[in-house]
Amino acid sequence: MITPVLPAPRTAYDPAVSADESITAWALAARGGDPEAVEHFVRALHRDVQRYVAHLCADPQAVDDLAQDTFLRAISSLHRFEGRSSARAWLLSIARRAVIDSYRYAAARPRLSDVADWQLAVESAQPRDLPGFDDGIALLDLLACLPDERREAFVLTQLLGLPYAEAAAVSECPVGTVRSRVARARATLTDLLDAAERPAATLAA
Repeated sequence: MITPVLPAPRTAYDPAVSADESITAWALAARGGDPEAVEHFVRALHRDVQRYVAHLCADPQAVDDLAQDTFLRAISSLHRFEGRSSARAWLLSIARRAVIDSYRYAAARPRLSDVADWQLAVESAQPRDLPGFDDGIALLDLLACLPDERREAFVLTQLLGLPYAEAAAVSECPVGTVRSRVARARATLTDLLDAAERPAATLAA
């Protein structure tokens, strides 16, 4: 039975904001050559990069490689990071470019397979046997029903916690477009949850 697992809409105060400030400070320190700051920066955002890449990537086997490529690109570009946006948004923009570049590279080569299963990659990266794990998998099943652009907006803002403005920068679209995509995604997911609950209620009657 699928249970309602939609994240609650984010409020004006969000603990993720202070976390982003710390991560951005680490990135700025890493830019100055602090190896401990580099380690903190990578550890803090590694999971978010994997989840986002898994959402974008059509090849679950490539998620780890793309995440590693993202961090290699980021570390080599840290000298250009000035902290005008959060380090999380900056890094996810790099991850997006890494995935796009991988598509372009793959398009120039013969394709041996075509596996579009980002969901499997995200699921395999999640801890198991924990409270809420089954609900998380149910949410992934529902997300798979969304159009790509709405799913990306929902993942960035509701799952990864980016502010709408930064999600818009990552997605390269206006803030209003992100807000619209998230609102439509939530409406669609709510309708899917209601539809999934109706047969169970009928059987119980």
